[in-house]
Amino acid sequence: MSERRQLIGLAYRLLGSLADAEDVVQETYARWYAMSPQRREAVDSPGAWLTTVASRICLDLLTSARARRERYVGAWVPEPLPGPIEAGSADPADRVTLDESVGMAFLVVLESMTPAERVAFVLHDVFGYPFADVAGIVGRSPAACRQLASSARRRVRDARPAGAPASRRAAVVGDFKRAWEAGDIEALVALLDPGATVVADGGGLVSAVLHPLEGPEQIARYAVDLAGRVAGMAFRERTVNGQPGLVAERGGDVVAVLAFDVAGDRITRIWAVRNPEKLRRWTSGPAS
Repeated sequence: MSERRQLIGLAYRLLGSLADAEDVVQETYARWYAMSPQRREAVDSPGAWLTTVASRICLDLLTSARARRERYVGAWVPEPLPGPIEAGSADPADRVTLDESVGMAFLVVLESMTPAERVAFVLHDVFGYPFADVAGIVGRSPAACRQLASSARRRVRDARPAGAPASRRAAVVGDFKRAWEAGDIEALVALLDPGATVVADGGGLVSAVLHPLEGPEQIARYAVDLAGRVAGMAFRERTVNGQPGLVAERGGDVVAVLAFDVAGDRITRIWAVRNPEKLRRWTSGPAS
């Protein structure tokens, strides 16, 4: 059971869904306990065995997910993770180490990779597994896995401009919140990069823009219009995937979680998750 934290973290990074990650870990342990005690005793490294099985299950799921995502209504955004909850919480989200490799921008880049690229890259670059071990999981040669990870690394590098320090990110997101609450279009535009985009995920279950919004003016006007149409909506500053973000609430219920990418003093990307199936782990925090 000491491996459970790592398995949850691995599967979440590979799948972008904490619910799916939990299912993978459950299936991995089911396969472990389905073996006879003698076979389990014969396993030299239970941790390595569990990681191999979990990774292979994720690889299969990633392959089938491509077809499911093509049928998904609107954009698919990874499930957002809340910040650390009270000590001792049993929530699996607390078992995912909140570093840059679970930032929303990073997870979105992972979504652009082939399943084999994603598994090879996460296992080697994030979790430090040697390519000889990765090869046995992916079903390729170590040299091929090295190439897969190298290709994935280029994708990450090309998609990730130099980000702002955490304190600056928090300040920019806080300014955005206050400008949004005030309905100040000019202030919102000033906080958005000229190439800023907003991607919303409603999953076909709630209303959400189906195509990305592009440009500061369009984004600012849409945000102000939305706040005006939805009475009683309040915003709170919360940690989203280890980075400063916002939560929109109405009547005490979380109706959206927003993750931000910030470069310098400007917001470059916003991911707005409205799909209620991806918001089940979010609870109201202290007002801010």
